[in-house]
Amino acid sequence: MADDKGSILLNIFYEIIGSPLNLVLVGVITILVYTIFKRRHQHYIEPPREPELPKLKKDFTNEELKKYDGTGPDGRILIAVDGKVFDVTRGRNFYGPGGAYSAFAGRDASRGLATFNVSVSKEGYDDLSDLDPRQMEEVREWAIQFHEKYIYVGKLLKPGEAPTNYSDEEEEKESNLEKAGGQAGDTKPSSTDTKQEATPDAADKPKAE
Repeated sequence: MADDKGSILLNIFYEIIGSPLNLVLVGVITILVYTIFKRRHQHYIEPPREPELPKLKKDFTNEELKKYDGTGPDGRILIAVDGKVFDVTRGRNFYGPGGAYSAFAGRDASRGLATFNVSVSKEGYDDLSDLDPRQMEEVREWAIQFHEKYIYVGKLLKPGEAPTNYSDEEEEKESNLEKAGGQAGDTKPSSTDTKQEATPDAADKPKAE
């Protein structure tokens, strides 16, 4: 039996080395096996993360907005939609320099989104008064999508409009929350109220879009 196995292996060996095509195939298979083995044993190196930019909360004029087109020192990108300014820096592949929608960076993108034309925009403040109802609905829908995906920064100011002091606004919110918390602590809910809050009606649940 041992002699038979030895002779079979020897025949296979001679068959391989006797044909140039077989030698090439063996070489290719050896390289593939080595490559797969090497990849499995390589340590994955996580790409360096981009540093997080400090939180920005303020209103902007059109002129101020232009500075945030992704070419500044910090690379921040802001876009206005429907009178609201959003930080879209995380979407720099789309809105940054060289991106498909880089024309929107540092500008009011409302008209371009409403008309499906990236290059359409107006200099100065655009009140969108000439857009039809369907186009205005497009603008509002885009604003909702930006709200869900990106960070809301502030308002796009109309000519002569005063900016909001957001530090005062935050203090007022915190004060209101403290008052609400104190009032809630003074009133002990009944067991019936607790059950109703824990089991809302189906009509109260948000619908999945």
